[in-house]
Amino acid sequence: MNVRRLIPSAALAGAVALGAAALTACSGAEAAGGGKDGKLAVTASFYPMQFLAERIGKDHVKVTSLTKPGVEPHDLEITPKQTGRLGESDVVVYLKNLQPAVDKAIEQSGVKNVVDAGTLTALESHGASGHDHGHGGEDEGHEGHSEGDGHNHGEAGTDPHIWLDPVKYAEVAKGVGAALEKADPAHAADYRKNTAELVAQLGALDTEFKNGLAHTAGRTFITTHSAFGYLAERYGLEQEGISGVDPESEPSPARMKELQGIARKDNVSTVFFETLASEKTAKTLAGDTGLKTDVLDPVEGITDKSQGADYFEVMRSNLKNLQKALGSK
Repeated sequence: MNVRRLIPSAALAGAVALGAAALTACSGAEAAGGGKDGKLAVTASFYPMQFLAERIGKDHVKVTSLTKPGVEPHDLEITPKQTGRLGESDVVVYLKNLQPAVDKAIEQSGVKNVVDAGTLTALESHGASGHDHGHGGEDEGHEGHSEGDGHNHGEAGTDPHIWLDPVKYAEVAKGVGAALEKADPAHAADYRKNTAELVAQLGALDTEFKNGLAHTAGRTFITTHSAFGYLAERYGLEQEGISGVDPESEPSPARMKELQGIARKDNVSTVFFETLASEKTAKTLAGDTGLKTDVLDPVEGITDKSQGADYFEVMRSNLKNLQKALGSK
C-alpha cells in the first residue's frame, strides 16, 4: 500500500524543527507502506503461511490470515470486501493452486508484494500411495491424482503440502524472510536473525523425525487425506490415502478393498484421520479391517481440537502417533 502524505503550506514553517523527528517516525514499516502502528501489514492465505510470517516478522509485522481457525483451507470463499482489504496489504504470503479463491482474489487485488511459497522450493507430484512422480512441471505428475478430485493442485498435479516436510518448509521460510527484508529494509537484520532461528528449529525437527522413524516394524501408513507425500518421501515411509488429495471425497469400493489388502500385507495397525475433516471413512475402513484409528494432522489450521498449540507441537504429536502406529523400536 503506497501512502502519500501531503503537507499543507502552513506547516512548512515548522518543517526544519520537526525534520529529524519526522524522519525517525517515517522509518521502517511505515516508510514501506505499513499501517498507522508502523508495522508491516502481512496477509497470509492460511495457517502454515501465517506461522512463518509471525515467527519471522515478530513485533515488526501485523499478520492477518484469510482462513479462520477451523475452516478447511480448500473450501475457503472470499468476499469482495476481503479482496479489497487484500489490496491494502504490504506483503501477501500464499501457496498458489491450493486455494482457488485466494488465487483469484490476489489477481483482482492488485497487491504488489506477493510471495508464492510454491516458488521457494521444488514441488513434486504424489499419488495416493505417496510416491514421487516427478518434479513440478513434468507431465507425468497428472497420474498421481484422480480426475475430479475437486482441487487444482498445479498445472502438473503437484502436491501443495510442502510444509509437512520440515526441510522444504525451511526453504520456504528463507524466501519469506527475504521478502520481508525487501518490504521493510529498516528491520532487515531482525528478519534475518528470526529466519535463521526458525530454520534451525526446523532442522532440529527434521532430525527428530529422522531419528524417531529410523527403526520401525512397518513403513506403511493409511490416512484419509493424502497430504503426507513429502513427509513419507523424506523419511522413507509409504503413504496410502483413502480419499486422495480431497479429504471429503468418498473412496470407491475398489479402493477400500485394495486398502484392506494393503493393511493385511503390510501389517498396518492404524488408520489416520485429521482434525479439520470427517473421520467417517477412516472409521469405516478401520471397522472393516479391525484396525485402530488415530490423528495425523496436516497442520492446515490450529483449533482447540488440535494436538498442539502451534506448528511444532502438532508436528511432534504427528511424530509420536506415527511411531506408535508403525511400531517404533
